[in-house]
Amino acid sequence: MQQKNIYIIDFDSTFTQVEALDELARISLKKHPEKEAIFKKIEDLTNLAMEGKLSFSESLAQRVKLLDATEDHLKQLIKHLKKKVSSSFSRNAAFFKKHADQVLIVSGGFKEFITPVVSQYHIKKENIYANTFVTTGDGRIIDYDHANPLSEEGGKVKLMQLLNLEGDLYGIGDGYSDFQLRESGMIKKFYAFTENISRESIVSRADHVTPSFDEFLYVNNLPRAISYPKNRILCLIIGEVSKESIELLKKDGYSVRHKSTFEEKYVKDVHMVLMADGEKLDPEKLKLAVKLKTIGYLGNSRNKLDIQTCTDMGIVIFDDPKNNPRDINFIPKRMMDFMNKGTTYLSHNFPNLQLPLIDKSHRLIHVHRNVPGIMAQINTVFAKHNINIVGQFLMTNATIGYAITDINAEYDKAVFKSLKKIEQTIKFRVLY
Repeated sequence: MQQKNIYIIDFDSTFTQVEALDELARISLKKHPEKEAIFKKIEDLTNLAMEGKLSFSESLAQRVKLLDATEDHLKQLIKHLKKKVSSSFSRNAAFFKKHADQVLIVSGGFKEFITPVVSQYHIKKENIYANTFVTTGDGRIIDYDHANPLSEEGGKVKLMQLLNLEGDLYGIGDGYSDFQLRESGMIKKFYAFTENISRESIVSRADHVTPSFDEFLYVNNLPRAISYPKNRILCLIIGEVSKESIELLKKDGYSVRHKSTFEEKYVKDVHMVLMADGEKLDPEKLKLAVKLKTIGYLGNSRNKLDIQTCTDMGIVIFDDPKNNPRDINFIPKRMMDFMNKGTTYLSHNFPNLQLPLIDKSHRLIHVHRNVPGIMAQINTVFAKHNINIVGQFLMTNATIGYAITDINAEYDKAVFKSLKKIEQTIKFRVLY
């Protein structure tokens, strides 16, 4: 009989982008004359514990004493934390709903602020393990429950020993207390979560580094909101491009490399290329870039790119042929819109198509040579596999056809092979 998988997920800097006690301090000490010095001390105590340089119990006790917080401050914190859920967790809410019995939140933080945040994602209250505050009658936080194993050094290990769960346990977190579960042998694998913070002392000892929750779901072949983790999408930036544009692409989750030339080692693996005005792309290298999906050119790409080869390979070009004064991030934004939604609006070489996101569906992109009968073949494949079409879009130009099909959540993956085999297909991909 197959063992049930159980997913043990940390809260601070994992499920949320921030350390909640640090944020609570910023709220509770807002008017304190020495607030900056106290903030710094709390942050230092947090980091020392997360890196395993200070016992968790000592760090927690010192931080709670410095807070000077009340239940009213907690209400403000909860409102703030709901806006700070890590992007890759929030977009995969469907996973938590489907696997509610298998997901545990295990944190050295506090139930008072954790439960209202994670409960929105279908995580059961009985599966939330965290510390609890001790308050006075007027709502002042003065201490925490010292009898809770999670308040102690090695608390997560102690808790798991008490729970004695049956199944294969997988841990996801950013700190030393998460790694201790792996070190103790309590879990099968430890995934260092680095979407918000990367601690070298933890990353170096992890079984797998997961820059997003999408990556964790992908490597474990679990249902996810996007078909391919953005951290696996290589975006090469060539030449003098603004720091703002580079940060924009990094923030969207891509694996960004900034180089002066299109280096040979990136040719076969690159998915996106952003080029500074004046840069050229070697046509021979372009032909070998089989994974390349879009090129952004910060100027007029004519005579700098082989436009016909790009089109023949299904590579969408976004450029600025008239050098219009506009938002410096205009081209990167168009590239991101294409990668995230399939939108080709204002592209140089593709039919112009603007697309809405459609909930509870999967988006399939089929690029083909513009010859009669392709759409009939595409829809024959869908019919053969009993696929329910939620929405469909087709635009063509003299050279190519660009078909987007949104299908319902349940489908046979064999449909992908059939779509790729249609004659005249240039590129096919599952967007989300």
